[in-house]
Amino acid sequence: MSTPSAQLEAEILAVETRRQEALITGDLDALSELFDDSLVHIHAPGLVHTKQLLLEHVAVRRAYIEITRQDLHVRVFGDTAVITGGIVNRMHAPGGGERTVDGVVTQVLHRGEDGRWRFVSFQMTPYGEQAWGKLPSEAAQEEKA
Repeated sequence: MSTPSAQLEAEILAVETRRQEALITGDLDALSELFDDSLVHIHAPGLVHTKQLLLEHVAVRRAYIEITRQDLHVRVFGDTAVITGGIVNRMHAPGGGERTVDGVVTQVLHRGEDGRWRFVSFQMTPYGEQAWGKLPSEAAQEEKA
């Protein structure tokens, strides 16, 4: 694993920004280019979509209104990049109105032979009750801050 250069990190995060914009605008051509054919996209409630199903989901439902990312951490392993961090999705609700889903996302991208980064995996875990609380080392770290 290596910490990416500032330029490489910016390149990878730009791909994520394009993904967000394309989901909001319903740009299926852009999404098709950004998603690898092997994509596995796991939505917050555990719904699993392939690339084709996710494209259909976006085309039919046009659910995304706004996507906000927080505290993104990028790691690079050769031609594979992993992005982790918070996300807030403001979306149209199935019965009308809006809903907000927020949590943490892990995204995996692969750089193809053409040099372009494409998403191969997306997993969102919504925030929930923290039954265990903080570990002693986490509590001590907060006290120092």
